[in-house]
Amino acid sequence: MKVTSNDFTSTAKLSLMDDEMRRSVKQATTTAYQKRIDLMFEAGHAHGEALRQRAAQAKRRALQRLPDLLDQAEAKLTANGAHVLWASDGEKVNQLVLEIITRHAVTSVVKGKSMVSEEVGLNEALEDHGIEVIETDLGEYILQLADEPPSHIVIPVIHKSLTSIRDLFIEKLNMTPTDDGHEMAQFARRVLREKFLTADMGITGGNFIVSETGSICLVTNEGNGRMVTSLPRVHVALVGIEKMVATLEDFAILTQVLPRSATGQSMPVYTHMYNGPRKAGEPDGPDEMYVILVDNGRSAIFNSGYAQILTCIRCGACMNACPVYQATGGHAYGWVYPGPLGAVLTPLLVGLERARPLPHASSLCGACKQVCPVDIDLPQMLLDLRHDLYHRRAVDPILKWGLKLWAFGNRFPALFEFGGRIARLLTGDRSLKRLPGFLSRWTNYRDFPPFARESFRRQWRERRGD
Repeated sequence: MKVTSNDFTSTAKLSLMDDEMRRSVKQATTTAYQKRIDLMFEAGHAHGEALRQRAAQAKRRALQRLPDLLDQAEAKLTANGAHVLWASDGEKVNQLVLEIITRHAVTSVVKGKSMVSEEVGLNEALEDHGIEVIETDLGEYILQLADEPPSHIVIPVIHKSLTSIRDLFIEKLNMTPTDDGHEMAQFARRVLREKFLTADMGITGGNFIVSETGSICLVTNEGNGRMVTSLPRVHVALVGIEKMVATLEDFAILTQVLPRSATGQSMPVYTHMYNGPRKAGEPDGPDEMYVILVDNGRSAIFNSGYAQILTCIRCGACMNACPVYQATGGHAYGWVYPGPLGAVLTPLLVGLERARPLPHASSLCGACKQVCPVDIDLPQMLLDLRHDLYHRRAVDPILKWGLKLWAFGNRFPALFEFGGRIARLLTGDRSLKRLPGFLSRWTNYRDFPPFARESFRRQWRERRGD
C-alpha cells in the first residue's frame, strides 16, 4: 500500500467536508466506545481496571522475552507439522508466499483479515502474478469491490453507508436491489461460499501466537477464519513477530479484553486456535500449513525507545475514542494504520520523514491511553516523536522559532509576566476572530480566547499579602 501520510493535512481538510463519511464514522465509533465501557466495567470499575492491567502485564512480559518466545514458538510449530518461515521485510513476505503458491500449483486464494498483508501489499503482488485473491471478511470484501483501503483496523468499512454498499453490490455483483442489511449480508455470504469451496490456498493473520503450545489464535465474528483455514488444501498465516504471548493463561486474559475493547462483546463469536496441518484421521484442515513470522521494521522498534507500541493488540479502541480520527476518518492518515495507533506506528514502520504530520494529528487529550486495553502511553510517544522531528529539523521553521521564543519568554519570570500584561492589553475582554501574520493559522479554525483580567501570579500575591 502506497504511503501518503505526508498529505495528512490536505487530505484531512477534504475529509472534513465529507458529511456522509463523518456521520458514518461518528455513529460507529460512538457506539463502539459506549459498548466498550458497558462491557469492560460490567463488574465494576476496579475490576475492569484490574483486568486491563493484567492484560498489559501479559504483553509486557512477552515483549521482554520476545527472542526466546519466538524460538520456542518456532520449535513447537515445527513439531506440530507446520513450516515456519521468517521474513525481514514486505518484499520477502511476498516472495515467500509466491514460492508457496508455485510449489503447490495454487491459482486462487481466499483471505481472512490480515493487517500485515495490507502492510506488504500482498494482494497486489499476487494479482500481478495472475493469482485470484478474494477477501472474505465482509468489510474487507466490500472495500475490495470498491478498490479502497480500510479506514479502521477492526471495522474497515466504517466510513461507508448502507446505501453506498447497496449500490456497490448492485454494480459489481448484480445483486437484486434491496435496502435490507440482513439480505445484503446473506447475498454476500452466498457469493463468498463458492470462493471458499474452490480456493487452493487460505491466508490469514493471527491475533496471537501462544509460544508454549505453538498455537495460532484467531478471533473473528463472521466465521470466515474457520473456512479459510480448513477448506483450502494450503493455509498460510502471516503474523508479526510482536504477536507472541507466553502461555495459555496469558492468552485467556488477552482474549477477554480484546473483544470488549474492539466491539463491546464479552466474547467474540469465534475463537480458533491452530497448531498445524490436518493429521491422519482428522476430517478437515489443510494438507500443508505455513507460518511466516514477519519483521518489517519491528526489530528496529523493539530496540528503540518506542518498544511499548509492540504490545498493541489491534483492538481499535484508541480510534473510537479519538476526536481527530472521528473528524477525519481513517483514509486521511495515508497508510494501513489510522488514528492514534497510526500516528505512532506509521512513522516508526515507514520512517518519520514519510509521515511527518502524523505525530501532530492529536490534541493530546489522553483518551487513547485511557481506553487502551494494554495501557500503552500513546500521548507520550506522540510527544517523543514530535521531539524527534524537531531535532531532525523536520518541522516548520515558524513553529521552530516560535517554540524557541516561547521557551525564552518562560525562562525569566519578569519577562513572562510582562508578556501576559501585553497579551491582556491586546485581547481585552473579547475573543479574537483574526490574529495577524503567521499567527492567523490559529484563528483560521478557532477563536483566540481572551486572557484573564488578572493573572494567576497577581492573584497569588494578593492572597498571600505579598
